[in-house]
Amino acid sequence: MPEISVPDVPVPGIPVTPRIPAQNVPAITRDDPRYRSLTRRSRNTRFTGSPDRVHVPRTAEDVRRAVTAAVRGGSRLAVRGGGHGLEGLVDDPAVRTLIDLSELNDVTYDAGRRAFGMGAGALLGSVYRSLYLNWGVVVPGGTCPSVGLGGYVQGGGFGALCRRHGLIVDHLEAVEVVVADGPGEARTVVASRDPADPHHDLWWAHTGAGGGNFGVVTRYWFRSPEAETDAPQDLLPRPPETALFASAEWPWESLSERDFARLVLNHGEWHSREDGTDPAYESLYSALYLNQRAVGRITLGAQLDGSTPDARRQLDEYIAAVGNGVRAPCRVTRTEMPWLQATQRDVENRGELTRSKSKGAYLRRPYSVAETELLFRYLADRGYDGHTTVVLFSYGRKVNAVDSAATVVAQRDSVLKSYLGTYWTDPAEDERHIRRLREFYRELYAETGGVPVSDARTDGSYINYPDMDLADPRWNTSGVPWHALYFKGNYPRLQGVKAVWDPQDVFRHALSVRASD
Repeated sequence: MPEISVPDVPVPGIPVTPRIPAQNVPAITRDDPRYRSLTRRSRNTRFTGSPDRVHVPRTAEDVRRAVTAAVRGGSRLAVRGGGHGLEGLVDDPAVRTLIDLSELNDVTYDAGRRAFGMGAGALLGSVYRSLYLNWGVVVPGGTCPSVGLGGYVQGGGFGALCRRHGLIVDHLEAVEVVVADGPGEARTVVASRDPADPHHDLWWAHTGAGGGNFGVVTRYWFRSPEAETDAPQDLLPRPPETALFASAEWPWESLSERDFARLVLNHGEWHSREDGTDPAYESLYSALYLNQRAVGRITLGAQLDGSTPDARRQLDEYIAAVGNGVRAPCRVTRTEMPWLQATQRDVENRGELTRSKSKGAYLRRPYSVAETELLFRYLADRGYDGHTTVVLFSYGRKVNAVDSAATVVAQRDSVLKSYLGTYWTDPAEDERHIRRLREFYRELYAETGGVPVSDARTDGSYINYPDMDLADPRWNTSGVPWHALYFKGNYPRLQGVKAVWDPQDVFRHALSVRASD
């Protein structure tokens, strides 16, 4: 197996300590049969990296050695978790060293920290299973079981339990990070939520800035801030016993423009008028999939805590409210399953449609009549053969109970989160599909320079839907910089953290935090 040597090169001002023998820092290179699998793990097959070496560390010390070797060798590096990155931030042609965290995947209870420790390479489905079977608890994460913790947490991920329990970063107790804050050397640091911790700012920077900014996270610890006892079963939220699902489908062949508008406006009105003090819908998670006509249908998926009294009636009333006045036929299916089984479903698998372009927005107000007309014009287009979708996710409730400066996630008063994406198969068609989605997004936010600036209607975008177009003046003519769209007023503090913990800008990509403007 090829190996990377970490030479004992003297660096001015930094004492040299004996290096670990080279054979303890293994690397996978192009002639290794594992190389192809490790460099093609991205779900978005538009992007494929070609690094010189890939490391699959088993410990934080392995990561530290690999980072040190990359820094000393001047090798641009990137980190991969679950492989769900939507842009080419990891699979960048400039990246020469890739650190794959998939083997850092344990889930344990840490009695010393009174928190649950998890390797940054653990996948959400495995995390849910281990926490549930061993302690009966959960972190409020996403609904795709193959997403890795590493980048998901750092981006301030949301999911099915966020309206009841907040974002996953609202439960983040500490992080273990390999940083490169000195020339030619890397070290491992633990930073916690405790304001008295001298590394507290480093913890804060990992609550929504996105991956690849300050170092390599090797471990997370989670404990809810409101936990009052030291018993493991009381330190994180308890999941529902069952999840009650409903799926409503309206066929495009029967859907008029009036019907389409009714669906979008009804859905938005329900969420904008929801009584946040009424516990009946605190466990609601829903997504309205406004799919391209070529997909054949528009779908509303919704779920509630199945153990909630009258859950079936409440879910039916929600579906009825969204479909009120729609003349097209609607097919509704319902199912209830144990919560753990519900977490293991991969609801976002698009089969052969593995090439994509994505964008996002936080919505303080639902889409207007004019915006709904625009959505219909693009999505009803019979001449477009790609699979574009606009997804409107339920949001708010407990998410919005947290101060906008408490974590990096500054968007704490939105009612919906919007995702725009288009999917296709043929690499030769990349430019056509990408341009169409760009034009769609630009027209949707034409009044604010083609992007969802922070105003009465929208509140920027979500870094886990990374979009390099926001940093491109051809597509962002708002005068608002990309980082303000993602981080708002929290960006200057992020810059300060960057200057302290990554002064050489070792960890960088097209949307990474810069120490200076």
